[in-house]
Amino acid sequence: MTVLIKILQFVMSLSILVIIHELGHFVFARIFKTRVEKFYLFFDPWFSIFKFRKGETEYGLGWLPLGGYVKISGMIDESMDKEQMKQPAQPWEFRSKTSGQRLLIMTGGVLFNFILAMLIYVFVLYAWGETYLPTANVKYGIVTDTVGYNIGLRNGDKILSVDNQYIENFMQITPDIVLNNRKSIQVERNGEFLNIPIPAELIPQMIRGKGLIEPRTPFGPFIITAFGKESPAKNGGVLAGDELLGIDGLKFEWYDEFQGYLLENRNKTVVLNILRKDEINDIPVMLSSGGMLGVYSSRSLDRIFELKTINYGLLESVPAGIAKGFKTVGDYLKQFKLIFSRHTKAYESLGGFITIGSIFPGTWDWHSFWNLTAFLSIILAVMNILPIPALDGGHVMFLVYEVITGRKPSDKFLEYAQITGMIILFGLLIFANGNDILRLLRK
Repeated sequence: MTVLIKILQFVMSLSILVIIHELGHFVFARIFKTRVEKFYLFFDPWFSIFKFRKGETEYGLGWLPLGGYVKISGMIDESMDKEQMKQPAQPWEFRSKTSGQRLLIMTGGVLFNFILAMLIYVFVLYAWGETYLPTANVKYGIVTDTVGYNIGLRNGDKILSVDNQYIENFMQITPDIVLNNRKSIQVERNGEFLNIPIPAELIPQMIRGKGLIEPRTPFGPFIITAFGKESPAKNGGVLAGDELLGIDGLKFEWYDEFQGYLLENRNKTVVLNILRKDEINDIPVMLSSGGMLGVYSSRSLDRIFELKTINYGLLESVPAGIAKGFKTVGDYLKQFKLIFSRHTKAYESLGGFITIGSIFPGTWDWHSFWNLTAFLSIILAVMNILPIPALDGGHVMFLVYEVITGRKPSDKFLEYAQITGMIILFGLLIFANGNDILRLLRK
């Protein structure tokens, strides 16, 4: 059920983004009286799921969910309609329009995706506000992993600043370090102020999910609320509503100590000390190979820490949403830069549809859905404006060349460029989704 919900959210979000993107091309094409022959959600090689015609445009739903398209008359695009291009140019065709008009038609999709992201952020801030964990409220300090330990961090350290700059939102500390190539972390440890240098090699490891910096939390109370699909605890006789007091008679002060003990005893049998109806029960359970019990608990950040919520009125949400949109664009461009860095090897973390789909929550959450849709809208806009033939950015690149030189590239050249671009895109698609498959196989 969890996977189904993730898939439904992904397909719904993708559909919204594709329709809005193609609508951008469609609107500008119609403004400049350019004929649009097709408007499709998803691709329709050989056949479509359904279609209908209104005016001069055929609208339809394809069966291949890799995006969508509008077929504009007199344009070299993914349809590769060479026969049409052999005919004399007509007034309603794309090739008959001025370079400025063609530029607006081609950038319309990207522009609409940016606008959509801004509007969503405005709506989200107005409807839900903004809730986050202030760094000052992380009262128990941080928990880190071996990579963090090796650079000098310790469990219980309280982060004061990064490069001597205070970061209000605790969850932005790791992204800030990665995206801005920070050099040091200032912490408080047992009343002592320390400066922890950040070595260059930490950034690639953080991109891969190591160098953990998370809020440290107490172990208890640990009330079991539900079980995972594979649950050694459930198989051993643990019930929902049970309180886990300890393991093998050991009491834990911190949740990370509890996790460490489980990892040390993976594939071994441990005794869970369970409180059930005022009675302590000792239940033997064999841990999984990953040292997991397969349980969910009532523990959540809002139960442990004092979160901060900023509420926005309608007029306040507009500038705040726009600002958030531009910040997201800036952060994503920084991420994009990291992908092409040999030092970071961030390209190894590229993912396809499985990665994108997995970022959606396993339960339907409109707040998360719209936030993720806004973010994906920005990704779609940035990716489409890249100067790769077959993408909007490729068409823009040739139009800019035409404006600067006064010479229009030949139709034959554009056909070859389109084919080359499609080969590049399919290669990237195979690489990204191949990474997804390899990660699944390694689990």
